[in-house]
Amino acid sequence: MKLKLISYLLALTPVFSIISAQPVQPSKFPQRNYSQQKDKQLKELKKDSQISFFKDSRKKLAADPYRPIYHLSSPDGIMHDPNGLCYWQGKWHLFYQFLPTKDSRQHWGHAVSDDLIHWQDLPIALYPVPEEKVYSGATYVEKDKVIAMYYGLGFGDIVATSSDPLLLNWKKIATPAIALKSEDGKPLPYYVFDTAIWKEDETYYAVTGGGRIPNGPGGKMMRGNYLFSSKNLTDWKYMHEFMQNERFLMPGEDAACPYFWPIGDRHIFLFFSHITGGKYFLGDYDKEKHHFYPTTYGKFNFGPWGPGGVHAPSATPDGEGGVIMISNMTGGKTTPGWRGIMTLPRKLNLISHDSISMIPAGDYKSLRKNYKALKNITLNANQEIVFNNISGNAFELQIEIDVKKSPLIVLNVLQSKDKKEYTSIKFFKDRGFDLRRLNPNLKGNESLISLETAYSSILPDVKSRAPEIAPIILAENESLKLQVFVDKSVVEAFVNDRQALAARVYPGLDDSIGISLESRGNDAELKQLDFWEMKSIY
Repeated sequence: MKLKLISYLLALTPVFSIISAQPVQPSKFPQRNYSQQKDKQLKELKKDSQISFFKDSRKKLAADPYRPIYHLSSPDGIMHDPNGLCYWQGKWHLFYQFLPTKDSRQHWGHAVSDDLIHWQDLPIALYPVPEEKVYSGATYVEKDKVIAMYYGLGFGDIVATSSDPLLLNWKKIATPAIALKSEDGKPLPYYVFDTAIWKEDETYYAVTGGGRIPNGPGGKMMRGNYLFSSKNLTDWKYMHEFMQNERFLMPGEDAACPYFWPIGDRHIFLFFSHITGGKYFLGDYDKEKHHFYPTTYGKFNFGPWGPGGVHAPSATPDGEGGVIMISNMTGGKTTPGWRGIMTLPRKLNLISHDSISMIPAGDYKSLRKNYKALKNITLNANQEIVFNNISGNAFELQIEIDVKKSPLIVLNVLQSKDKKEYTSIKFFKDRGFDLRRLNPNLKGNESLISLETAYSSILPDVKSRAPEIAPIILAENESLKLQVFVDKSVVEAFVNDRQALAARVYPGLDDSIGISLESRGNDAELKQLDFWEMKSIY
């Protein structure tokens, strides 16, 4: 019993809870105050030393063959977790864990966009003072300000606010809002780490992520997320464990980097498990008891989050009942001078009680050029078609296939002429689980979609990755529709607007730009193929 109690107390103690005895050194990036008027801010940014540094850095890094041209990438150093995606005064703002080469501690980097696709670097938003490092958190937008709540290493959860047009000036109003240690030195009944924040009526609520409780089978550690409330953003009261009857995660997992938003007439809780990666719960929120009851869950990565996989999400309401999310991706190869990219933004909408749609968001269509199309081509069984005039390593590809009785459709991208390198997207018809015991309305098994990168590169320093394998259910006689985005070192595939997979790739051959298609076992029909090269956002 004594050992179990000790384990429990250790579980409640944050990993980074020791306050440094040494004063925190100021960031090597100079922090400055900006004007409060937008026209003055824009003039100041033209002469800003950080902006000049980022521009020069991007020019130097542009020659890297694995640096994406239309996915947001680090302007310098390391880009990690996305934080506090939000919409403020007509623009989208994305903050992110930024470890610059000049100062390798976590800051909040900052980018702004009119359309979620074309991003502009802004100066660092949050600096590691008085905290040792600025860890992950979320934002909440009000009429007169944007509120950021995040974990500050060595202090606890911190609240900062900004109200200027470009969110350049931030004031930390609670350091901390939720402390790592109690005043009397007694163990805390909750875990302090990343936070989600929202408001109901006149009360703010926050959920901390990353906690674990030894209440699983055999006393194993299980996810714990803790709810707090405040009337003024500075005084926070602990309420209770937020989720009820959550039985989806396995022992040892946590739910860090949380975001909690309404979606349709339900709620979605997006998070990152340090074991298995990015996920979401879909469920019901009791506003009287302030409890969330998950009824289903889904994944943003379908294998380990690293190397080369989808990592943590950030999300915000889209103003139309849905949610916009974006995730960072880990690397699979050392890229000198920089590391870290973001996925394309995704738009999530509720399409049934326990399912959501997932489509690319933002004005990616504005990047299209050199359009090519094919239609009504028979895919004879076991005969690979290599497209002669459709190829590249930065493109969007949409295909619609009548699968018919084919058990397997294979789409290869970034394929070399000798096929020493290629990345495969495979559709396995009716090869998933038999879901009829769960839903008697289903007439067969689910299908599977895979993204396979084992043969994407011949380079010895590329870290191999097992296939991403995701479920997809097609209605009877529904065509297979793939929307594939390839951008130098990333491949993203959206499937029938209901599923998405992504992985990093690093082809080593100059001619690894080919595209091929094949139906195995039986004939199928390519009904439509649309192809666009993509322009750079920089």
